[in-house]
Amino acid sequence: MRRRAILGYGAAGVGAVALMLFVGWWQVDGPGAPAPVGQRPVALTEMDFRLTDHEDNAVGPETLIGRPTMAFFGFTYCPDVCPTTLSDISGWLDDLGDEADEMNVVFITVDPERDTVETMAEYVGYFHPAIRGWTGPEEQIARVADGFRATYERVPTGSGDYTMNHTASVFLFAASGRFVTMIDYHEPREFAVPKIRRALEEEMEGAT
Repeated sequence: MRRRAILGYGAAGVGAVALMLFVGWWQVDGPGAPAPVGQRPVALTEMDFRLTDHEDNAVGPETLIGRPTMAFFGFTYCPDVCPTTLSDISGWLDDLGDEADEMNVVFITVDPERDTVETMAEYVGYFHPAIRGWTGPEEQIARVADGFRATYERVPTGSGDYTMNHTASVFLFAASGRFVTMIDYHEPREFAVPKIRRALEEEMEGAT
């Protein structure tokens, strides 16, 4: 009997430790982790850049302020990360239903040399209609990436061409322009959609 009690306490202890480890992972490395302060994007109200959307309209940070924003950096020649993430975003927007109409959703190229306005228009047409494609001069792309604390680099390939390495997370901002959180690459939908709703809820709270 005493042995059973000891085993029971031991099992309970292991379960408690496992729970603590899970909570720790969630808060430090998992979906509940905050962005490190040094890498946290600045507010949209503090950014300054000028780009062009896929319909040839001039856009900037002021375009995004007033509605929650979901933004992703990539390029149209991207073989897997970009189409996968844009497909994920399309699925999240479908889950949101009419609420998706309340958001800005932008795909910002890190390869403006190849991603012209026409190229971006064709590419975003394969995904959810709410997604806008943004491109512009290299120096302006660098400015917006710096504000978002996103990174990218041109990488030569063996064929004499090049590809791009870039931040693969999705950025979420409140309607006020304040950074809310990030959605990691391949983050499960059950974690991603509540994060988006958090940005939407901040908009609603600010309006009351």
